[in-house]
Amino acid sequence: MSVRRSGARAPHPIIKLLVQRVALGVVTLCVVSVVIFAATQALPGNAAVAILGHSATPAALHALERQLHLNRSVFAQYGSWISGVVSGHSGTSLVNGMPVWSIVGPAAANSAVLVGLSGVIGTVVGVTLGAVVALRKDSLLDHVSSVVALAVTALPEFVVAIAMIILFATVVWDVLPAVSMVPPGTQAWAEPRELILPVATLAIVIVPYIFRMTRAATVEALASDYAEMARLKGLPTWRVLAVHALPNAIAPVVQVIGLSFLYLAGGIVVVEFVFAFPGIGSSLVSAVSNRDVPTIQLLVLVLAGFYVFVNIVTDVVALLVTPRRRLPR
Repeated sequence: MSVRRSGARAPHPIIKLLVQRVALGVVTLCVVSVVIFAATQALPGNAAVAILGHSATPAALHALERQLHLNRSVFAQYGSWISGVVSGHSGTSLVNGMPVWSIVGPAAANSAVLVGLSGVIGTVVGVTLGAVVALRKDSLLDHVSSVVALAVTALPEFVVAIAMIILFATVVWDVLPAVSMVPPGTQAWAEPRELILPVATLAIVIVPYIFRMTRAATVEALASDYAEMARLKGLPTWRVLAVHALPNAIAPVVQVIGLSFLYLAGGIVVVEFVFAFPGIGSSLVSAVSNRDVPTIQLLVLVLAGFYVFVNIVTDVVALLVTPRRRLPR
């Protein structure tokens, strides 16, 4: 019969969750890398055909296939590709011969700025509006804001983007650039005016989701016994909201914020294309149009890594803001 030592302790819930999520994230990325490689291999033709064109002679195609190691088995090609990705040498672009990382790196940095700013602004606006409207439940402000949020939710990203261009760049007011052409070699944050419309578009898209969840969770928290007791003790409304209601309503809001960041990762493809913003979305559209397989593979893998990272951060933050779950037992 085994006896547990008195000094032995269970791992801290946060550490345990982090280890589990990281392990699952690594497995997920491995599976995604296999799917990405298999999907690009299933495309008609190969990299040699994409480079030389269909009019190339068979001898030239065979020579280039040997140079690109396309004559090796699929498993050997996958092993070579994934080892290159891990080591930072994921091949060269089929369009311009540049290293793929030199194309994907700056594009990912620009998109990270766009997603980060949009996510932070959308979160602050959504949480603030949701908390304020929750205090005025069933008022005119509550009904109007709920209808507007529902209407904005139904609009696709490109409709919001075009509306922003019409309002602030062309027809109504000509005060902002209609396209966000960041010069090559320049970081996105160095051109703040170019970021205003894309960031505003993405923030408008995610605010309704955060607003509606914050409102619902805060209304439920304000109707609880502990909030009623705080009001009976004479605490001001703002203190009941900030100290008692919001801390207990924040966990589901964190989950929606995480989902909003994941939504932004998909939304940037359309928004960046509309504004001609040199990010990961426009790079993906260009790579697909030009059949640049190595660039497509790395771009999709980077997006998958972002999804895994955001899920891990969301789960950890949700645990941190839930006292009864984050304390070791």
